[in-house]
Parts: sequence; structure tokens; C-alpha cells
Amino acid sequence: MIIMRKCKTALLFLIVALRVTSAVSQETFPVNGVADKRNGTYAFINASIVKDAQTTLSNATMLVKDGKIVAVGSSVSLPADATVIDCKGKYIYPSFIDIYSDYGIAVPQRQSGTFNFFAPAQLTSNAKGAYGWNQAIRSDVNGADLFTTDETKAKQLRDAGFGVVHSHQKDGIARGTGVVVSLADKAENFSIIKEKASSNFSFVKGISTQTYPGSLMGSIALLRQTFLDAQWYKNKPATEGTNLSLQAWNNNLSLPQIFDAGDKWNNLRADRIGDEFGVQFIIKAGGDEYQRMAEMAATKASFILPINFPQAMEVEDPNETSFI
Repeated sequence: MIIMRKCKTALLFLIVALRVTSAVSQETFPVNGVADKRNGTYAFINASIVKDAQTTLSNATMLVKDGKIVAVGSSVSLPADATVIDCKGKYIYPSFIDIYSDYGIAVPQRQSGTFNFFAPAQLTSNAKGAYGWNQAIRSDVNGADLFTTDETKAKQLRDAGFGVVHSHQKDGIARGTGVVVSLADKAENFSIIKEKASSNFSFVKGISTQTYPGSLMGSIALLRQTFLDAQWYKNKPATEGTNLSLQAWNNNLSLPQIFDAGDKWNNLRADRIGDEFGVQFIIKAGGDEYQRMAEMAATKASFILPINFPQAMEVEDPNETSFI
């Protein structure tokens, strides 16, 4: 009898252990504390829901399951386990999306040191690995690899009405890929919505310590040369070996191409480079595009425009206006 009890106890413990192990094995992140396996379902009822710019639903319901909106409408069936929240007299709006950000991705800092006027020029890259010859071409950088949540900044953005951001590392002429992330209070693995969402460019070489390029003309020349090099590299020339920078450049061509131009003239320069190589850039503008509207329209590009508008000019005095 005693032996049987011991066996039954051991068997019961084994079954429980197997069940616990089976449940834990399906998760890759441990829980520090009591794990709550329940799937949260919430129904926001009787709300005025703005679905888009053209559609507003009255006395509508939004059903959220496991943190995702699964239904919106005036006749949504409520699951029996849903937590019901009455939103009568309240509005539910879509959040803003910040399409150009570096949220959660730190900008690398150039190493400080004493400038030596007599030091030789740095002609080639000092980056270790099978990368291209110029440090400003950083097409191999992936924003998703660098992303970490920042609850303080996320809350500031949420308070301003943002729920999702597109983020990338703002360094270099070719800046690699951007990542789309949620501003929800969750860990990185649950915040990332799309790992590779864009390929990013600028005319600024960033923290690169390499001498070239040292001017806007040099940046334009480097971009054009890299486009040509990447086309040549598609055939995997044996004389080149492995070039991870050009390989990433080619892999990223299928993504939306975003160019941080920053003013009306650089907008046109970036667009001409894109036209030369069959790429339609999405241009991150600087706010002065209204001064050359015909030229901007002729690019047929989509523009990312700032919403922090400059202060209106003083036009009450005709004498002062003549100098504008």
C-alpha cells in the first residue's frame, strides 16, 4: 500500500511536470512571477469610432483580443468572456503614425579625440569585416537589430496621439533598413510589427571618420557610384568576393526607399539620382518646398512633411514685405 501511494504520487508529479514543461516549452521568454495564461478580450461598446477620414460609426463596438483589434462595427458579436467597457459619449480615433523617427535606436557617437592636423587622410574604411570600402555606406545596418523599447519616450509619443512609429538609425549616406514598431508598453519581441520596412538614405556621411566624401558633391558622387557598383555586383563577380554592403544594398531595393533630403534643392538632387537608377524615393522634406511647388510636383515623389510649421511671416508693413 505504501509502495502504491509512492508510485501514485510520483506518477502525479510526473504528469504535472510534463504539463508544466510542455506549457513552458512553447514560450521563449520566462515569466518572473505568476504567469497569467488568459487571453484578454475587451469590447468597447456605444462609442463613436472614427475608422478613417471618411467614415465615422455611431454607437459602434470595437473588439480587441490579445492586444489586437479584431472587429469594428455596429453589430459586432461579443464573446462570452469579453470585458465590456461602455464608451457612450466618447470617441475612438486611429493613432498617428510617425513615419520618420529614430525612436528606440540610438545614434552612434563619433569617438572623441584630439584632432591631429598632420595625421594622414583616412582613405579607406576602418570597419572590420567583409564590408564596402566607404564607412558612410551602411546599407547592412538593420533597424530591428538595434531597436530597444524606451517607455519614457513611448509615453510622450502616446500622449501626443502616436501609436506606431517607423524608426531607423540616422547615420550615414546609406543608412540600412527601418523597422515599424508599436508604442505599446511591451517588450521588443512584441513591439516589432515589421522588421524591414524601408531602405534609408541621406547626403550626410554621419560619424564616419573617413576623409571622403567631404562635400555635397562627394556625397552625390558616392551614391551614384554605389548604385553602379551594386548593379555590377548582382552578377557575383569573382574579383569582388563577398561585399556585405553591396549585397544588403541590392536586397533592400525591393523596400520603400526613403531619402532624408531636408530642403527644396536637395529634394531635387535626390530625385534626379533616383531617376537615373529607376528608383522613386520617398523624400523627407524640410518645409521650404512651397517655394518651388512646380518642381516638387514634377518629381512625382511622395513627401514626408514636418507638422511643426514655421512662424508666419510679418506682412502688415509693405516696406518690410518687399524684402521677403
